Formats: sequence, C-alpha cells, structure tokens
Amino acid sequence: MTHLYPLIENDINPYRDNVQGKANEPITVAGLLDRSKQVLGSTYEGGKPDWTLEEIYMRLEKNAPRIAIIGGSSDHPAHIMDYQTSARAAIRIWQNGGVPFYFSTPVMCDGTAQSNQGMSYSLQSRNAVAQMVVNQLEAHSYHGAFVIQGCDKQPLGVVSALAHVDRVRRERGEAPFFATFAPAHVLEGGSIPDDVIVELENLARKAEAEGAADVALDLRDTMAYILQCSSNTAFQGVFERAYERGILTKEQHKYFEMRLAVATCDGQGGVCAFNGTGNSSRHLVAGLGLVHPAVELLTDPPTQRQINSVLDSFAHMINKEEYGVANIVGTNIKNAIRIHSASGGSTNLMMHMVAGMLYAGYKFSLWDLDRIHHEHPIPDLFDYSLTEGRDIYSLAMQCCSGTSRGMETLFYELLEHGVPMDQDAPTVAAKTWRERLVITRSLQAANVKENPVILSTPRRSFSGVDVLQGNFFESAVVKISGMPTPQLDLFDDKLAFVLYYENEDDANKSLLDTELLSTIRDQQLFAHDRLIASLKYNSKENWQNHHDKPYDELFDYMAEEGILKISVIIAGQGPVAFGMPEMFTPMQHINANRVMKKLATIISDGRYSGVTYGAAIGHMTPEAYEGGGIGFLQTGDIVHLQLRKRRIDFVQVDKLLQGEIVHSFEEELKQQRASLAAERKQRMKVRQKMVAASNRMYGHTDAANGVVPLAVVEDAVHDYEKDILLFEQTQAAK
Repeated sequence: MTHLYPLIENDINPYRDNVQGKANEPITVAGLLDRSKQVLGSTYEGGKPDWTLEEIYMRLEKNAPRIAIIGGSSDHPAHIMDYQTSARAAIRIWQNGGVPFYFSTPVMCDGTAQSNQGMSYSLQSRNAVAQMVVNQLEAHSYHGAFVIQGCDKQPLGVVSALAHVDRVRRERGEAPFFATFAPAHVLEGGSIPDDVIVELENLARKAEAEGAADVALDLRDTMAYILQCSSNTAFQGVFERAYERGILTKEQHKYFEMRLAVATCDGQGGVCAFNGTGNSSRHLVAGLGLVHPAVELLTDPPTQRQINSVLDSFAHMINKEEYGVANIVGTNIKNAIRIHSASGGSTNLMMHMVAGMLYAGYKFSLWDLDRIHHEHPIPDLFDYSLTEGRDIYSLAMQCCSGTSRGMETLFYELLEHGVPMDQDAPTVAAKTWRERLVITRSLQAANVKENPVILSTPRRSFSGVDVLQGNFFESAVVKISGMPTPQLDLFDDKLAFVLYYENEDDANKSLLDTELLSTIRDQQLFAHDRLIASLKYNSKENWQNHHDKPYDELFDYMAEEGILKISVIIAGQGPVAFGMPEMFTPMQHINANRVMKKLATIISDGRYSGVTYGAAIGHMTPEAYEGGGIGFLQTGDIVHLQLRKRRIDFVQVDKLLQGEIVHSFEEELKQQRASLAAERKQRMKVRQKMVAASNRMYGHTDAANGVVPLAVVEDAVHDYEKDILLFEQTQAAK
C-alpha cells in the first residue's frame, strides 16, 4: 500500500536500533487510534481499523514519520474540545502512513491567574512549556508535530520548543523537525442577560440620584462591551466604587458578579473573542507561516476535511530543510512583526517574539524587533472593537463565510500599502506566501461589506508597540495601537508626577480608593511649585489665569481639566523580583474610571496583556530588583512623557522651577537615594518568597532579551537575515 507520507531520511532511528520503544509504544498508538474512532463515532471517515500492533511495529522499524499531537490541559477554556481535534488528527496521520502519538502540556489561563499569586507563574510557564515539549520530543524521538494552539503562554512556548528541537536536530545532522499549528476556534463573547441590563441601568440611575454620576457613567460604558473575563474585571472595579459609596450592598455586588460571570463563556470553549494574547498569538503564529489557512480563524472546532488539508501538507514538507520549524520562523520573522503591528497585537508578544527567535538559534533582541518595526511605516489596518460588533469572533465569521482570508488578507493589504513583506518565505501550507496569494478570491479587505475588521484604508499611518528609551532606564514598551489619537495627545509631551508603589497589591488598593485624588491633594504629595511648573508646560494657555490659585484650588482645577498628569509607578514586578506578572488589573481600574483615565499612565517593570489599552508602559529594564532606575524614583518626582519621540525622561526639578526642561538622572541622585533603594530591595526579597523557589526566574535574560534561560541565548549564534533558506534559494539550488 502506498502512503502519502515519505519515510524519514535519517540514519538515526532509535526505534529500529532499540527494541524497548517498539515494545512500549505500539499499545499507546493503538489506544490513541481506538479512542479516536470511538470519539468520532458516526463521523469517523475511514475503513476497517488496520492499526494492529504488528503494523505499528513495522512503521516504527521503517522510520515512518512519528508525529506528536500536542494538546493542552482541559482546565483551560481553549482546550475543552481538544479531544475531538486530536481524534481527527490521529486518524489522518495514520491514514497518511505516519505514526500518531498524543501528549498535552499544562496551559495556564492568564484570566484565572489574574490578580492572584498565579500571575507570578505565567511568564515562567512559557519557558516551562518549552522545556517539557523539548523533553518529550527528544525522549520519544518524534519527527514532527500537529499542535492544537491555545491561549496565553502556550502558543509561543510550543513554537519556541519546536524551533529549538529543529535547531538541535540540524546541528546533529538529523532530519529537519516539521510542524503545523491548528489554533483553537474563537469563543463567542457573552451577552448581558436582559433582566440584568435592566437591573444595572437601575443601579446607574440610583448612582446618579445619590450624586455619583461618575459611577453611573463608568457602569454604562462597561455595559457596552461584550462579556469576557476582562470586562468582568472592569465591572468589579465599578462595583467596588459603588459599594464604597453605599450605592449597592456586598450581597448585590456578588449577585451581579455571579450573573455576569456565568453568562461569559460558551460551553464549547475556545480562545476569547478579544484581541488579547490568545488571538494576537493566533495572528502572530499565522504570520510566522506556521498555521495552515484552513484552520486559522474558525468559529467551531475544525472538521475532518479541514484537518486533512492541514496534515496532507506534511507530504510536501517532510525531509525538506526549508520546512524545518527554525527556518520557517527565521524566514518569516519580519512578516510576523509587521502583522503583529498592523493587527494591534499584544504587548506580551514583544518578549515572546524575541524568545522564539532565540530558541530557534538566532541572535535577536528587542532592538532587532524595533528596527524591523520601524524600517518602514506600518499602517493600522485592524478596526477591532468590543462594542461595535468587530471582535475576533466577527473576523472568524467573516473568514468562515468566505469573505475574508484572515492573515492572508492582512498580508495582501500590507503589500498594497508598500510594506515590504517576505513573499518567498515558506509556510506550512507547503507553499510560499507568494504562491498562497496567487489565488485572489476573497483576498482583498474590501470584500467584507459590513463591519470589516481588516481594512483596506488605514485608520492611522502608524501601529503596534513602540520601544521607549529614557535617562533612568534602558528599554520599555508602550502599545501605541491601544491608545486612540486623542488619548495619545493627552499624554504626549507632558510632564507627569510620579506616584510610586512598591508592588501591584498596593497600587490596586490605592486605585480603587475613591478618595485617591483627594488624598494626594490633602497631603500635598505633589509640591505646589512643581504643580505650577507642570501647569505652565502642559497647558501654557491656562497658566496666566490659574498659576496664582491656592494649592487645593489649583490641584482640583488641573485634575478636572485633565492638565494634571500622574505616572503611577509599579516597581518590584520584574522577572527576578516577582515573575513579571501582568499589570492588567491596575490599568483596568484606571480605564474604568473616567477621571483617572485622562490623568494617569502606568509605568512598570511588570508585563502587560493583549487586552490592556490606554497609557500602559511596561517591560522596563533593568528591573528595580536588579538596580534599575525605576527603583530609585519616589512620589513627587517629575518625568517627561514624549511618547511620539519614544522617550520618557527624569526631569531635574531645580531647573524646571527656573523654567527650563533638563533631562538628567545623575549618579549623585542615585547615591542620595541608595539607602531607599536598598530598603525597597530588601522588601522585594521578602515578597519574592511568595513565589515557589523552583519557579523563580534566576539565570534568565531581561525583558529586552526575551526572559529566556541564559544557556538558550548563549547558543543563539545564527544570523536571522543570512542563515535562512527562502524558497527561491532552495529552488535555485535544486
């Protein structure tokens, strides 16, 4: 019988040379295939089962492709339907002449881990997933993988692992490691039940009647969003404020929390419909050429026909170096960065892209990423909205209806706007991008007539996440695409007062305090003369009429008019100090408060998630624990926000009071505050013990270098622009 898959061209075959594998593994393969047929029931497509132990033995002996189906843990919503997808994949791999295996990895849900100790393990879980996958692939000598891509840190953890294995195999002279990714379908966002809408509107009216118009407005704003785990956090912040003011009871708060929570997720699971790390990873991995277009954006788990299309492509990829995972990643990195930018991708991925390249063996850092990002203007072509019917589920529906082709459409539109894309890079469709785009049906964004998510006319001429520099730090990032132009104008080229917190817990308590601004004013935490100086710089036209007001009156005026700017510093959150948790919750508290939203930025050595929007600045290096300048700041200091110039600088106060803006963060200042920084570090060390010692991230690079084990970066010696195989090169060689 002739099979679709060729045998692996490799002299090394542990299953041929050692009998134990052939004794142990045939029953696992037969068991997987038996269960798969049982799961599929009447939808099983195939003849009488022929997976005898003898046939499995012979395939292992002959070096038929051993393909691992890599799933995720079913306690994550994205992996609820893995059993069905893995069953379809196992059957097809066998039919094509391969040997299917299955294993899964733990998958942390960042939403579930949010605002609790679990968030200190999130970033570390990416490296842990990479290590576990490498262990299993190497120990069981698998040749390739079909990956059920989930959410959060799992996608780039697995990409990193597979690229790393491919690099190691090539260094050993073995066959290239091949793989394809099948992202979990998009989970439809929930809707607020009709009776709860009525009750929430009554609550808003009650707030208005009791003089809490801000609570009413913020509540109605939050009600406009589809239900998702992150919008539940926004509701929680508004409810907390309403409770503090006596507008609702704790019992009513819990009632609303329950009604909203149980209406949030569809029973089939999937990746949440917002453009967070899960869907940003979907777009990014597709941009890396690792996702077959048949399964890129679905509203239901993939059908057998779709999975067949994906797995049949392996027939043209096996044994070919250009289709090794490390090569696909290297050849597509510029495509991926530009797709990530144009689609408003997650801030998290700034680290994960760097990490993936390092695991693939390429010399790469945040500065390489930033250079690629700014080599050519990348327009904002993603009109995503959670309030206007343009979430990622809507995009998936457009793809399933045949009016859009997802990232192929975005790739095409970027080319149309003059963005240089590497069209000859190989992809897991066993074609280059150029070959994929030859078929023009439904390729243009203009094919979607109603509420398009991907645009042909840009929203703005710029997009993505920018890398910042400053005189008190080396690097930080801000998601420009998460700031509408009016909001960017609010904070760009402004002087901001530092409001310093040593950790996220303290910041969250403070940001939920309805009297926060009153406390700052009453305690005069921002000196009067500095307040006047910031008024003159931030709003010169109003300085003449208001600079001589008493402190309280001036403070209130500047807050009310949005002239006052506050940089909420949350330090001690870096990889070494505390595992680099996301600062989603404090930013959400700011975004859910219409007064603070126009006043406050957050600056942190912690991370940000894909769903975070607003003036969120993070990933600062060096982190406070490692002696970074962020750990020397204190409440009342002034920083100069220049977001369009991609800078934040510490301002010399004595010069400011003389009417001059001088950016200076001198060693003398650090020496003056050395004891303060030392005391803070000691408290960080105590707090650090809240994280299990086994999972602390010592011996890793910083955020600008992907937060990867030092051994990984030491072995990353290849040039990502030269040490790659584009399709045109391999064809010429042949």
